[in-house]
Amino acid sequence: MKDRRKPIGFLRGYKKSIFRPEQNPGFESLHCTADLEQDISAVLPYLNTLLGGFEYLKDPPALILKSQGRLITLHPCQIAINALKDDEEAEKILQWLMAEINAAWEARDAIQPSFEGLPRPGILEILRRLPKTNCRKCGQPTCLVFATRLAEGVQTAADCPELSKEARRGLEDYLSGFHFEDRF
Repeated sequence: MKDRRKPIGFLRGYKKSIFRPEQNPGFESLHCTADLEQDISAVLPYLNTLLGGFEYLKDPPALILKSQGRLITLHPCQIAINALKDDEEAEKILQWLMAEINAAWEARDAIQPSFEGLPRPGILEILRRLPKTNCRKCGQPTCLVFATRLAEGVQTAADCPELSKEARRGLEDYLSGFHFEDRF
């Protein structure tokens, strides 16, 4: 465990743990939990507004973010991150989150808190825009599975080599209404 202390801001520090999932120790990716020095419940609705949380849970409060195929869950006293390459990536994300938490808290008077998650793209709406050839060139067994991965933000329209430029642009336009951008 590594102890991080920063004496400024709302969230001053955390204690990080990196581990491989117990149920699958052969997994290549790592998971991280960070036990927070402060309860961040009060800042979660403001952070949700600023970051466009994938899902917001009200009781107990939790904010779930999705980025680059990973889930980042902010609980009142802990942050959990999955699908990490290494300790350095975990630290980069935690430092970014700490800065975002502190900025949201500082600006809370100017932010309308949000207690709702983002709207999600429709899997059938995505599937409608795909060629439906089930060619597997995207790495998925069917176009329906690929559409699901697109809706989750794990894959992009560019991962479908069968899409024409026009169809790809249409799919990208549709998906642009949903926040899957890289955040850190």
